[in-house]
Amino acid sequence: MTWAEVVRAGAARATWLDTLRRDGPFHVATLLDNTAEHVLWLGGAALAGAVIVGGNPTHRGPDLARDLAHTRCQLLVTDSAHVGLVDGLDLGQPIGVGSPENPRILVVDAPGYAEALSPFSQAAISPFAETEPSDPRHTRVKPNDLGYLIFTSGTSGAPKACRCTQGRLAFVGAVLADRYKLGGDDCCYVAMPLFHSNALMAGWAPALAAGATVALPTGGKFSASGFLADVRRHRVTYFNYVGKPLAYILATPAKPDDAENPLQNVFGNEASQQDVARFAERFGCSVADNYGSTEGGLALSRTADTPPSALGPAPPDLVIVNVDSGEECPPAIFDSDGRIANADEAIGEMVSTTGGAGFEGYWENQAAESARVRDGRYWTGDLGYKDEAGFVYFAGRADDWLRVDGENFAAAPLARLLERHPDVVLAAVYAVADPVVGDQVMAALQLRPESQFDPEGFAKFLLEQTDLGTKWAPRFVRVSESLPITATSKVLVRSLRSDAWHCDDPVYWRRRGRGDDEDEPYRPMTENDVGDLDRRLANRRNS
Repeated sequence: MTWAEVVRAGAARATWLDTLRRDGPFHVATLLDNTAEHVLWLGGAALAGAVIVGGNPTHRGPDLARDLAHTRCQLLVTDSAHVGLVDGLDLGQPIGVGSPENPRILVVDAPGYAEALSPFSQAAISPFAETEPSDPRHTRVKPNDLGYLIFTSGTSGAPKACRCTQGRLAFVGAVLADRYKLGGDDCCYVAMPLFHSNALMAGWAPALAAGATVALPTGGKFSASGFLADVRRHRVTYFNYVGKPLAYILATPAKPDDAENPLQNVFGNEASQQDVARFAERFGCSVADNYGSTEGGLALSRTADTPPSALGPAPPDLVIVNVDSGEECPPAIFDSDGRIANADEAIGEMVSTTGGAGFEGYWENQAAESARVRDGRYWTGDLGYKDEAGFVYFAGRADDWLRVDGENFAAAPLARLLERHPDVVLAAVYAVADPVVGDQVMAALQLRPESQFDPEGFAKFLLEQTDLGTKWAPRFVRVSESLPITATSKVLVRSLRSDAWHCDDPVYWRRRGRGDDEDEPYRPMTENDVGDLDRRLANRRNS
């Protein structure tokens, strides 16, 4: 489709929306994969001044109903592949109970959809571009108008609906388009789910700002095995990501001609330093991994002199704060092996002293807003530390602290270390209760295809890592064919933590410690092991 066709299709949907509008917040939910209809409804809602609520198709039952009822959606736009997810659910008024026959639910591939849309196919674009005093529905959309409600990923808690104005989306899109010099000859591959901020702000918006081509993934969803074929087919020059897509793509079999492709720039966040370097080399492109969140309260970008494992230099408004004392943490001190010698003192929450100027609040969630912005500061909920040169390092979510034998440390550095193992695609690290006191370390590993977990080899690998902290070695290792992830490819740590060793995946364990003389090898946990451990934990809770 040309851009002119996209705008005309958006105007048709905007005019249709006007006829369906009711009193109250003009919120329209989308529950779709990355399809053409999804993009066209983004445009239609923007022209009509409606707010798009990104429905997450990985949510189910009460969680999905809560999302749509909480945001008071007037309409739901979905397709036959997803409409069954809301069948029988109370989605709140005015949608009510979901069903394919519900007139407040538009099923884009159902019989009758095209017929219902056809009367508006010749809708004029001009009413949406100019102010019409006689019809307030057609008032030009302003930068501070709410345009999107975007749910957080929910990796560590219940998702919250972040407010995003049309102005914020336009600003971010223009910045990225300028940074990468995008233009009409470029093609942006928008494979991350369009209900999430990364796809909207780092994929759709820059393409829109630059007039670049948008390519959607074959089948409507990101596919590691289909990635390179799509890049070549559509002559993709720019790709955005969030979470672990680079790791999944790198896990596909390498071929000698992988670098023979048009891809130039890759922009995203949460990839490991190893994956960034390997991806750039294998596919012959530039990869920029940055720090940012759906809320937009703080952003960090790497510079040429940024150390490999750092996020970038700290901006003037960023401080690392001890969550207990409220005082700024001192810089991290590293020993000769690169380990942090003062983790207890140096690691704290990353906080913006300017109150997170990009944060526009949550939809009807004052408690969450107050927790995020307090005392004039924006609290990210993420742990980090700074070195003496002022570079910032990510240490995990605020609840990713572990305390083993009286020593505190963060999960993220250990997860990055485990992902160095040649057989590991993804690693997650989290605390499980110790039967006596404090925590023990549990790691969940997703191995590369055709790889098998080697208990002795894994223990040897740990001993070879000179920067492995003395209390870091996992006591429990869960080996999974695929780790639970969100729709944005972030590992769902809270689910793993809740499971602990009660799961269908094989779990290996050993005594704490890391010396050859005192360590037994990792061995499979048996039902007797699980029962004994559960009884000891129950005794701890009851004592």
